[in-house]
Amino acid sequence: MFQFSTEQKVCEIGGVKFGGQPGEYPAVCCSSIFQKGDRVFEGKRKEGFDEKRAEEMLKTQEKLSEETGVPGMADIVANTGAEFKTYIDFVTSVSDMPFCIDAWMLKPKLAGAAYCAEKGLLDRMFYNSFTVWEQDLETEVREISQMGVKHVLLVAFDQEDQMPSGRITGTQKMLDVIEKVGADFESIFVDTSVMNGPATAMCSIANRMVKEKWGFPAASAPSNGSYMDLERFKELWGFKGWAATDCALEGLAAFFYHDMIFSGPMGGAVRVFPAVAAAEAFLATAVYAETKKMPVDPNHPLYKLFPDFVEQLKSL
Repeated sequence: MFQFSTEQKVCEIGGVKFGGQPGEYPAVCCSSIFQKGDRVFEGKRKEGFDEKRAEEMLKTQEKLSEETGVPGMADIVANTGAEFKTYIDFVTSVSDMPFCIDAWMLKPKLAGAAYCAEKGLLDRMFYNSFTVWEQDLETEVREISQMGVKHVLLVAFDQEDQMPSGRITGTQKMLDVIEKVGADFESIFVDTSVMNGPATAMCSIANRMVKEKWGFPAASAPSNGSYMDLERFKELWGFKGWAATDCALEGLAAFFYHDMIFSGPMGGAVRVFPAVAAAEAFLATAVYAETKKMPVDPNHPLYKLFPDFVEQLKSL
């Protein structure tokens, strides 16, 4: 269940490693900042953001990462190239964590990538993302490759086949374009597109298929599913009740074939990182029961949070 016969790729972005066989490295939590509705915006987005609050969130995530052993990244969301410049400058001035540039439209994404290339930040940035529905994907891949971008995320989905198999055909379509263009990226990983909370299970199965077929690190955004139900579940159980469902979804994703988790707004890191850490310790123990192999990452949550149990496992 926990070992793939296909050689598993391990990606490294800004000193953070992810991928490999299950249990070797913990899932990376990539939390969004500057997204619509982010608490760093005191008023309208164009009026700027609360730098103190933004720095506190970044520092809190770094602290949680150190305490839990779960690596963290920042998903920088912007609507324009100018916004990307402002947000990238800020994040890199107060934090050393890796980050991605995330925009819905192509033009600002390209501008953000170009700015990272200009500033010498390509070792710690990944491009979020190539999508199977982009109408001019060939041009996008070519431009990103020519900029020297090293790390890219493929978002795979097939509207005609919404089962896990559709994520595989979607991934193959994008890989075909990358090959056609002649692009050579240092890291490729795949996001298998969450539709809702329970459908994250489809992503986990698709991630297993991705890892079996290509050995790529695999990801999804469970938070996209849990936040769809925020208001409905808050009415049923209050915020804490909804937060429990969010943490359960993030933890299940970590256990089932996720090398990276897009975990929602950075303000939620205080609940998500401990949940993912517990799930990763659970996974590492299951892997040990099956293979007698311990995590490769010396900062793995199993070592960080349960050192006495680790010694017990080694004696079994």
